[in-house]
Amino acid sequence: MRIQRLSHDTRQNLLEDLLRRSPNQYPEYEQAVAEILENIKNNKDQALFTYTERFDGAQVNAENIKVTEEEIKEAYSLVEPELVEIIRKALHNIEVYHAKQKQYSWFDSKPDGTILGQKVTPLQRVGVYVPGGKAAYPSSVLMNIMPAKVAGVEEIIMVTPPGKDGKVTPNTLVAANEAGANTIYKVGGAQAIGALAYGTESIPKVDKIVGPGNIYVALAKKAVYGHVSIDAVAGPSEILVIADETANPRYVAADLLSQAEHDELASAILVTTSETLANAVSDQVEEFVKELSRGEIIRKSLDNYGYILVTDTLDEAIDIANDIASEHLEIQTKNPYDVMTKIRNAGAIFIGEHSSEPLGDYFAGPNHVLPTNGTARFFSPLSVDDFIKKSSIIAYSREALKAVHEDIEQFARAEQLTAHANSIKVRFE
Repeated sequence: MRIQRLSHDTRQNLLEDLLRRSPNQYPEYEQAVAEILENIKNNKDQALFTYTERFDGAQVNAENIKVTEEEIKEAYSLVEPELVEIIRKALHNIEVYHAKQKQYSWFDSKPDGTILGQKVTPLQRVGVYVPGGKAAYPSSVLMNIMPAKVAGVEEIIMVTPPGKDGKVTPNTLVAANEAGANTIYKVGGAQAIGALAYGTESIPKVDKIVGPGNIYVALAKKAVYGHVSIDAVAGPSEILVIADETANPRYVAADLLSQAEHDELASAILVTTSETLANAVSDQVEEFVKELSRGEIIRKSLDNYGYILVTDTLDEAIDIANDIASEHLEIQTKNPYDVMTKIRNAGAIFIGEHSSEPLGDYFAGPNHVLPTNGTARFFSPLSVDDFIKKSSIIAYSREALKAVHEDIEQFARAEQLTAHANSIKVRFE
């Protein structure tokens, strides 16, 4: 891995380099996505079936687009029972963690007859997008569905591209069934996002779309935002490790590569105060790459977006980490909790040498759907909050309104909204 001492120039070059990974930087795909969405909007199922055959090589129709109970039973027969048990253990941890995020309606009444409050309502119907093929990750199925279940969403619809045989990956089906998906459809890509956003004869329109996907899926979600809500426009995966001289270079190298193997655009960055550690991690990375199955992808990822930055102080390391606002942030220092208190921007923070990033991906409970490409400065991980909406409650008695009606009327007249003022005034004529 390239080793650089942190300076003003290296900081700027790094930040600009990372921004080029954003889905917003691929306008050449936008026209193709727009055409697909427009076709789905106008021609519904007919367009959906045509695109599925063109892009996935599978023939789907109104009779077979929906996954059947028999297909789910077949999937269980093809998945190792040990994996099913692990999925259930992970689901339990995810459910327990997200249950602590639940919000409840509240009301505050006063003696004068004023009642103010907030009504919390789960979304009625949510669409979950799940990638297929080589990018089929049952862990993402759990992370997207369980918060919706905890929130109380009535109907959870999952879409995922089929193989050429017209079937869905067994691991994905088992995870979806265990997590509680109500219906699963065999469609993927931008066309699946269009179907969820606009509705077709086979797939109903949803209120919100969540879940990761390729550049076409990401841009389609961005395009339909407003017709429906979305979680976020996700970019490639990323990890940043803050470490000092006390860190184990073997652990750090292994953790960096855990994200570099995702794809060639993934980013893996070490920020350290120790040149000795920097060199040791770089050497260890080279050794690991020779052994790992996705070595070619890892190599390209590191060549493009892999960095080891050496800083003079730990505060400088923390500053650049906050600037980058990484999806995953590991802290492997002498006093990791002290460093954690100074972190403002990160999707998920892993504290200590035994809290490696895959722990969050699979098992601990917190959601692994996280803000990417610096959006951790203003976005949060997927949570129960993403599957609820809030309504304000306002109820005044005549006595309570009488005490403030002149103030309201004057305020309305100041904005030249006389009908607003009149709406209050008529109650005291």
